[in-house]
Amino acid sequence: MRIGVQLHPQHTGIQELRAAWRQADALGVDSLWTWDHFLPHTGDPGGTHYECWSLLSAMAVETRNATIGPLVTCTAFRNPHLLADMARTVDQLSGGRLVLGLGAGWFEAEHTEYGIPFPGPAGRMDAFAASIAAVKERLAKLNPGPAGPLPLLIGGAGRRRTLELVAREADWWNWYGWAATDPVAEFRELNRALDEWCERVGRDPGQVARTVMVNPDQLPLAEGFAEAGAVHLVLSLPAPYDLGAVEKLLAMRAALTP
Repeated sequence: MRIGVQLHPQHTGIQELRAAWRQADALGVDSLWTWDHFLPHTGDPGGTHYECWSLLSAMAVETRNATIGPLVTCTAFRNPHLLADMARTVDQLSGGRLVLGLGAGWFEAEHTEYGIPFPGPAGRMDAFAASIAAVKERLAKLNPGPAGPLPLLIGGAGRRRTLELVAREADWWNWYGWAATDPVAEFRELNRALDEWCERVGRDPGQVARTVMVNPDQLPLAEGFAEAGAVHLVLSLPAPYDLGAVEKLLAMRAALTP
């Protein structure tokens, strides 16, 4: 089981974020993430907030070991060819440690605030699929290309279109189930559904790494997620950043490792 942490870029300051990702990297986490929003989506709607890819550029040069990435970046926010170029550049800055997490978007208020169209679910998924194809097309043309493998992660739980896209296009899949009655059981079911999609499209299910994002209250579920097929657990951490929860996860992993 790999362990990561997503640092919420809201209701905090730049120096606090920088200190937290440096400390987490020094602790030995496998991955560091932020999210891609333009407004706070919990707490004070007028609170402080910072932009995803600017933060990732700084994270790329201030950390040394962990993979980094957006969990996830909304493809509606940027031209996909530009997004590919941004990702390639950040990957170069990090020495090949970027994971490109992509999602279709869900937070209508930020689309409205920034003048970005927000179609219905079907329209968003159509645009999402087209953006993924364009990102891959541009990455193949860039000179120089990415410095590392630049895995593509898709986040979401839609059993029909999202999981099909994961099966066809992604190297990693991310799920979170904060509202689920039984998160481990739901993850296990979705994991099986993804396996079925992989079989339908002719993909080896083992080629898609299964990742789960949890909040601090869900730490006791870590072993259950691992047994259900998760290979990477990401703790979603609000400010102020108490990395004691990350240390607990790392200790749990060490205790379970033969």
